[in-house]
Amino acid sequence: MIPIIAITGYSNAGKTTVIEKLVPKLKKKGFRVGTVKHAHHELNFDKRGKDSWRHFDAGADAVLVSSPEKLMAVRRNPSAAMDEKGWLAVFEKHLTDMDLVLAEGFKNSGLPKIEVFRTQVHSTPACLGDKTLVAMVTDADPDVAVPVFGLEDAESLAGFIVERFLLSKGSRT
Repeated sequence: MIPIIAITGYSNAGKTTVIEKLVPKLKKKGFRVGTVKHAHHELNFDKRGKDSWRHFDAGADAVLVSSPEKLMAVRRNPSAAMDEKGWLAVFEKHLTDMDLVLAEGFKNSGLPKIEVFRTQVHSTPACLGDKTLVAMVTDADPDVAVPVFGLEDAESLAGFIVERFLLSKGSRT
């Protein structure tokens, strides 16, 4: 089973920035890293009128666009009512060749969580008391029973992820 870790926290806490810093650190250690972004609005990766948009608009269940540099897939949501936990199987199906998946958001998923918390943005962390919280990335000094990393300490955070989620699974280093 591929480890999936939710990088979570309130809006504007810096979740995307943490992922941007983590991915290259993990890749440098030799791991294949996939990411998933949780969106609360309709997605539109393609422009109206383009061929791939027209394929999807015509009713295709999935459209794959390939170029020498990228491969992009757009699929219809199998169940608009599916909760965050239901999406775990979908992630695994589409990211089977990854060593690790970082999922941005997914506060209610039951996934192991690394919360990003900045005192400039919110007064209290979102995941205090959450049994799935495994670490925090913050500019504060919270009284929590999980490892705490600074906002700029992506190297140590990557090391924690490797030790906790990848080495224990027998992945390569």
